[in-house]
Amino acid sequence: MTTRRKFLRTGSLSLAGWMIGRNSFSQSAIMSEKKQNIAQSAEYICKRPPLEKRQFTSIIIDKAIQETKAQLKDPKLAWMFENCFPNTLDTTCEHKIVNGQPDTFVITGDIHAMWLRDSSAQVFPHIVFANDDPKVKTMLMGVIRRQTQCILIDPYANAFNDGPIGSEWEKDRTEMKKELHERKWEIDSLCYPIRLAYHFWKKTGDSVPFDNDWQRAMELIYKTFRQQQRKEDLGPYRFSRVTDRQGDTLLNDGYGSPVNPVGLIVSSFRPSDDASLFGFLIPSNLFAVTSLQQLAEMLREIKQNNEFARHCDELANEVDAAIRKYGIIEHPEFGKVYAYEVDGYYNHVFMDDANVPSLLALPYLGCVDMSDPIYQNTRKLILSPANPYFFRGTAGEGIGGPHIGFDYIWPMSIIMRCNTTKDTEEIRHCVKMLRDTDANTGFMHESFHKNDPQKFTRSWFAWVNTLFGEMIYRLAKEGKADLLNNL
Repeated sequence: MTTRRKFLRTGSLSLAGWMIGRNSFSQSAIMSEKKQNIAQSAEYICKRPPLEKRQFTSIIIDKAIQETKAQLKDPKLAWMFENCFPNTLDTTCEHKIVNGQPDTFVITGDIHAMWLRDSSAQVFPHIVFANDDPKVKTMLMGVIRRQTQCILIDPYANAFNDGPIGSEWEKDRTEMKKELHERKWEIDSLCYPIRLAYHFWKKTGDSVPFDNDWQRAMELIYKTFRQQQRKEDLGPYRFSRVTDRQGDTLLNDGYGSPVNPVGLIVSSFRPSDDASLFGFLIPSNLFAVTSLQQLAEMLREIKQNNEFARHCDELANEVDAAIRKYGIIEHPEFGKVYAYEVDGYYNHVFMDDANVPSLLALPYLGCVDMSDPIYQNTRKLILSPANPYFFRGTAGEGIGGPHIGFDYIWPMSIIMRCNTTKDTEEIRHCVKMLRDTDANTGFMHESFHKNDPQKFTRSWFAWVNTLFGEMIYRLAKEGKADLLNNL
């Protein structure tokens, strides 16, 4: 957008100077600039809901949005930031007080259900405001409390209803309950609530949400991780669905592909909600290691439960050692890299999927250091044609996944690419792609076609909108406004 405007302006000024002289040329330039600014301000009208229709409001966050927007001289980027950053709060954050306690049900956007993963990620960027706005702090406590109750209902479920109302998936061949929207077992569904709770605690110092129910939920997380190491048997979880979509069901009578019990944790489904090819999903296992370490710290400091904390540390160490032995593979071109999935029999797959946790996003989640050589090798692999789900077209380049299929790039992967580099030109490249592939909607989408951003999926996907806003807010806070203003 910036390059195009500059080109048009230069061309019109040169023609004006040739026709009517230097003085008129300057006047024409000023008039052209004014007309352009008027046109842009008319085009980029804020798409946030009216104040009275917003699900949740915060004066502090609105102030931060306006302060950040004022730093952005690129009108389209400023418009997109204002639309996207508060999208979770504006449209999906159903906050209330129940029996004197905060309760927050966070939907994904166009699906009225609460994913443990999505809801955690959607509100995570607002933790930085928790000490400045009591409303934000209470809202976050409500998410933690709601997630606690969800885990107590069923630690194997990925998505929940707002009450026992049933869902379109209640005929799935698994132990469905009316409170569940879907019951796909994904490691990250239990990691994300720990991540949210841990960073809330570190930011606020408040331990009120971490009551006996919370500890019981954490005990269930530990138990579930242990069960899905499958050392003794296949465990209690099975899932199958009558479907024509291969990624929506598990083979082998609902248990999935066979695994060798080497200490890793099975994730039957990926963060995309697609079935895993091999059961040991490496980015999710790395996320589990980080989450167990964070949980152990909370248990010691908040609950003085040293024994449970020790068990969490032991499991984290066991999984980490298994990742080192089975999850790092020598690639013929890129050297030692993290495989995406393995089975403990040394079978593996080299790829990445855009959904987080992904291999690309590991530093963002605090699982590896950005400069780690194995991560850097892995990053080179997955941002190249060696990753079968890396797509490059005339509109952009990035990672997709089987959930949507060939040639569709997920903005989430471009955001994570930006979040995991210090290279100025790579950051600029990522932000420019994101700005130019919104199909002029002012929002992010689940995916867009590599050659035509007008072809996209999910017009209302709050997670990726919030991630985009978080990225822009962070870059502005880091003093990179000049970069954002010169795409």
